[in-house]
Amino acid sequence: MAPYENLLGDYLRAQRARVRPEQVGLPAGTSRRVPGLRRAEVALLAGISPDYYLRLEQGRDRRPSAHILEALARVFGLDATGTAYLLSLTELDRPRSRRRPRREDVPEGIRKLLGSVQLPAFVEGRYLDVLAANPLATALSPRITAGENRLRAVFLDPGERALYPDWDDTTARLVAGFRRSVGADTNDARFIDLVGELSLTSDRFRTLWAQNDVQARQSWPITLDHPLVGSLTLNREKLIIGDTAHGLALAIYHPDLGSDSADKLQVLASFTTTGLGAGRR
Repeated sequence: MAPYENLLGDYLRAQRARVRPEQVGLPAGTSRRVPGLRRAEVALLAGISPDYYLRLEQGRDRRPSAHILEALARVFGLDATGTAYLLSLTELDRPRSRRRPRREDVPEGIRKLLGSVQLPAFVEGRYLDVLAANPLATALSPRITAGENRLRAVFLDPGERALYPDWDDTTARLVAGFRRSVGADTNDARFIDLVGELSLTSDRFRTLWAQNDVQARQSWPITLDHPLVGSLTLNREKLIIGDTAHGLALAIYHPDLGSDSADKLQVLASFTTTGLGAGRR
């Protein structure tokens, strides 16, 4: 990763390519060489000059006003999360040296909670490193254990990929949440090494990273094809741990009450008490 990235320009280009002319009331035409909007069209819709918008994309102006960025967010149809991310990119105004990774510590109370909750649960750090996990989470996947990284597992581990029937959707959401978690703070050595490794080893990650999609650490149902209990659908919740400085998250998977998946999760829980849990992978 370069020490002086054009994060703002990269994000603007990605959003411009995503918006179709008809979405903003413009004729699609037949002479467009690339998908999305032209720079001049974005400038017109945002009420700024084409030259100034070009300077933003090229990184020659890294400190636009919030008013201008909010106008661009409206043109691109960004939600609150995407708009907040766009606004955060103006905080970078000078080259930055690589910083040592921050230490991420799980509060003792959260560790006790992991031991008592009867659902798969784990704590992940800012870069989706697993910092702590309970036995049922590890039974769900042996890669959900302290020291593993969720991005590396999902993109690079064949056993982890096999868990997700809709791997494309899972990876898209994961990368979008990762980008939101990191924000504009990209000079941490852990981030640089992780993104560099995944960009070199995974075509899918490289494609998704270039799309510059951003999503909050949201909740959604996820279906897993587990080798011991078969297909089960769980609701995935990610709760930001309030007393941590760098946004640790508590991830909990829970089934709908009375569902077939609830029964299967109970079976999986019984395996963890007999030592069979994830050992058959």
